Amino acid sequence: MTRKLLAAACGLAAVAGLGLTLAAQTADDAAVVRLTPTKRYPHDARAFTQGFAWHDGVLYEGTGRHGTSVLRTVDLETGRTKAFRKLDDRLFGEGVCVLGDEVFQLTWQSGWAFVYDRETLTAKRRFRIAGEGWGLTTDGKRLILSDGSSVLRFLDPATGTVTGRVRVTDRGRPVDQLNELEWVRRADGEPEVLANVWYSPHIARIDPATGEVTGWLDGSELVRLSGVNDREKVLNGIAWDEQGERLLLTGKLWPAVYEVPWPKAP
Repeated sequence: MTRKLLAAACGLAAVAGLGLTLAAQTADDAAVVRLTPTKRYPHDARAFTQGFAWHDGVLYEGTGRHGTSVLRTVDLETGRTKAFRKLDDRLFGEGVCVLGDEVFQLTWQSGWAFVYDRETLTAKRRFRIAGEGWGLTTDGKRLILSDGSSVLRFLDPATGTVTGRVRVTDRGRPVDQLNELEWVRRADGEPEVLANVWYSPHIARIDPATGEVTGWLDGSELVRLSGVNDREKVLNGIAWDEQGERLLLTGKLWPAVYEVPWPKAP
């Protein structure tokens, strides 16, 4: 049984073992910053969001589940779909990122990553990935992939070849269930990878060079505002707007996207 199916089968035990434990570990940590949104945008509540990216003023979203997985561009202000591409019903879409003039989309268990033209979403090529695909981002040269473990893999975007790995730890403890990813580089800060932790409202801030978690973003308020009460409807969408210095955050089957200015340290 795969990690995702196993966790689902464990029911609330999985939540207690991951999300609540993480909350307890970080509740008194000065490195935890609570996120407060400044704006709310509409979001398709039928979208099982797996990948989220903002590039040149365009919002890209990848969704999952067999039979309903898509890649699309979305008008942020209205939530309406613009360009659209449906995946084969046998595929379960996962993480999405934009690099150059291409959009990359992972699939969960098929072993394929797909590459599309950024403007038209026309399929260009595909390459193999080992194991499962969960989250995807890029540092501008390499792809960075999560697979639900505590390891991030760095890939050559032309071939999918693994060029490096880093294990993510928080004060020496491995942090697994890493899901949707986003690369952030602010003008006044070091680069970092943000990672949703599955079944948790927390987002890890990761040093991509060492894998060390340098802090946490607490999205509990966004979960509350979204009004979701189904444990499957987790926070799972991070898009970074470099020009606006803002985060765009959503979740699986959420009715809203939340705008959050880059949070200041407490």
